[in-house]
Amino acid sequence: MVGFFSLDRHKLREILDNPYQCRPAGKPASYDVRFQGTYNARRDSLGGFWKDLFGYSHGVAIVSAFFENVSQHSMEHRELAAGEQEKNVILEFRPEPAQDMLVACLWSKWEASGQPSLMSFAAITDDPPSEVAAAGHDRFIIPIKPENIDAWLKPDPENLAAQYAILADRDRPYYEHRIAA
Repeated sequence: MVGFFSLDRHKLREILDNPYQCRPAGKPASYDVRFQGTYNARRDSLGGFWKDLFGYSHGVAIVSAFFENVSQHSMEHRELAAGEQEKNVILEFRPEPAQDMLVACLWSKWEASGQPSLMSFAAITDDPPSEVAAAGHDRFIIPIKPENIDAWLKPDPENLAAQYAILADRDRPYYEHRIAA
């Protein structure tokens, strides 16, 4: 996954190849195992769990498709049959028309004595559009509009309402899906 990260007040940007699971600065390395879902930052938890990064360390991941795990019975709009085990299916979602998406992210630089530093990030997610929900998934990445990139990458922690407004003013293409190979 590749992301743009705002590095200073002079609009300097850098393209980085970072792990897609955010380990916030100051947390122990075991945090990755203890909190395995930190590849996504839920929009409704930005002011809580993610408050040390939201309004401070924003990035953008550029993606043309994304993959989600869904349960087969949810995808098929049915209940599990008696004795049936839940089965996982990986779906690939692509916007129509085809385009790169600028996905809102939070990032952190983790450092610990005697360990290499780690730059990592989490994509911000929200409730899915209807076609993604119909495919059986309950979360969705938030693609931001190109005209909002500068404001997103240079957040003002004293004006979080402006950051929430960027997340609300998102691109909304239709997302087609297929079972990933």
